[in-house]
Amino acid sequence: MLVAVVMLFVVGAMAALSIDVVTLYTARSEAQLAADSAALAGARVLASSGMTSRPADATLATNAEALASSVALQVAQTNEVGGKNPAASDITISFSNPGSGTSGTNPLVTVRVQRTDLPTFFARIWGSKQLAVAASATAEAYNPSGVNAAGKSPVAPTCVKPWLLPNIDPSTPTSTIFDPGNGSITNTLLLGWTLGSPGFKPMSPACGAACTGPPAPAAWNYYPGDDATTFPHPTRSLPTCNPALTTNYQESIAGCIETPISCHGPANIDPGTDPTRNSETADAVNCLTHATANPLDADQVDVTATPSPPFQFLSGAKNPIAGASGKDVMVSSSLVTVPVFDTASFAVGSNTVTIIGFVQLFLNPDGTPTPATGAVNATIINMAGCGTDATGKQILGNGASPVAVRLISP
Repeated sequence: MLVAVVMLFVVGAMAALSIDVVTLYTARSEAQLAADSAALAGARVLASSGMTSRPADATLATNAEALASSVALQVAQTNEVGGKNPAASDITISFSNPGSGTSGTNPLVTVRVQRTDLPTFFARIWGSKQLAVAASATAEAYNPSGVNAAGKSPVAPTCVKPWLLPNIDPSTPTSTIFDPGNGSITNTLLLGWTLGSPGFKPMSPACGAACTGPPAPAAWNYYPGDDATTFPHPTRSLPTCNPALTTNYQESIAGCIETPISCHGPANIDPGTDPTRNSETADAVNCLTHATANPLDADQVDVTATPSPPFQFLSGAKNPIAGASGKDVMVSSSLVTVPVFDTASFAVGSNTVTIIGFVQLFLNPDGTPTPATGAVNATIINMAGCGTDATGKQILGNGASPVAVRLISP
């Protein structure tokens, strides 16, 4: 009888350990997953808001943190913890900002998710009817530049093509692509817009052989970037082309310009004379897209993939990745980044403009050298404005903010 009584307690304890402890650890893991995903989502909002570029702007920081809190809360509440979605009162969101200034260039968001009413099973014989679990995670919008001065924006992509586009909406020339005040996207319907298709204007040169005293900006007319200053041509890792690349301008198109192009930074138009610039553009574009003889050799936007965006790309016959032909690929040399400048910064007699955002284009080659028009057909895949205000949408499409997001704890 004594052994039987003792065994009752032993079996009860083992049951509590084997079931309730496993339930407790499972719920703890779910709480950690909810905290991790919520913190990363909040940090992504901070990265896209522009606050890492303007650390001393208190209003920007307040707006960004309010948006980040809202998104983090929604994400946390979509994750079940112990079979139940946490309530708003179970989620705590806080911000800390290493660095000088109001917000710092590397703002942190910490999310704590708890569940205080987790029911027990066999452990009730010990008087424990409910248990509590909690987990915390901290994510960072990491801006590696470390710039901490108001008004400066360290966001600076590389491999940008030497085509300076004016901030004029190609579908509505009286409007803009990005809001010049806060960098938000003015017309989200431009995403997926195919330049050069029937009814749509291709990207065309603003000036022909010479850009000395360049004409006033017009919708979707690009200016060549200055090789001597802002867009120095690459000297290595250049593709093999037929016909061969013969000018610095062609190398800048087909290769990768390693000099970063900064948000809100100056960029110079090439004032030089180049009577063959338009034909050079066609040859360089066809080389970059691997379609010097046949348009089917180039990668294409997969029009059968749904939904779009996000876009998928179908590999062409000349894609350099072995075995990729005819298959969907995540990256392509046909995907290029082009800077957009603020038209208000354009002045007659000056070749310097101010960058206000970037568009990512998927180049659609003609397969053979086009007539010497310099026109470039492409599809708009992504738009990224140089954000200065968290209330607007600065990122849209396949791309993301150039500011990285990372989970730094636990």
